[in-house]
Amino acid sequence: MIYLAVLTSLFASIFLTISLKLLSLFNFIKWSPVGYAKRLNVLEASHWSVKWLFLLIIIFLITLLLYFAMQFVEMVPSFLTSLIIGAILALICEWVIFDLPAELSSFKKLSIPFMVTIVITARFVFETAVFHYRAHSERNKLPYKDSVVK
Repeated sequence: MIYLAVLTSLFASIFLTISLKLLSLFNFIKWSPVGYAKRLNVLEASHWSVKWLFLLIIIFLITLLLYFAMQFVEMVPSFLTSLIIGAILALICEWVIFDLPAELSSFKKLSIPFMVTIVITARFVFETAVFHYRAHSERNKLPYKDSVVK
């Protein structure tokens, strides 16, 4: 079960990191995904690939935590949870990056492609977590009723 969690989180983090690079390359986001290095004074003099690798590791850890948290929430539809949690995570990320005031006009500065990318990644992680949790619980069920004497 942990193997599936790690594998799912790895692919989700690779997808999200590549998507962030493409969003930055085509100017869909007005900030650099590796801008944390300059802002936090961490890895500032490092090669660009080290910064992206560190970002990949951070995204991997976040998706792994979300995977483990969401596999136990199987009663709520994954579409709904991924939409809500993904949108909230994207809003928080851009709110912190842009240091926006809490005003209604601040929503104009947020990137819709970034939000969509986060929601797609969250949907992949949440759906996979719920599917594997249900498959694991079905595997442990008996093929006959408990009242049958064999």
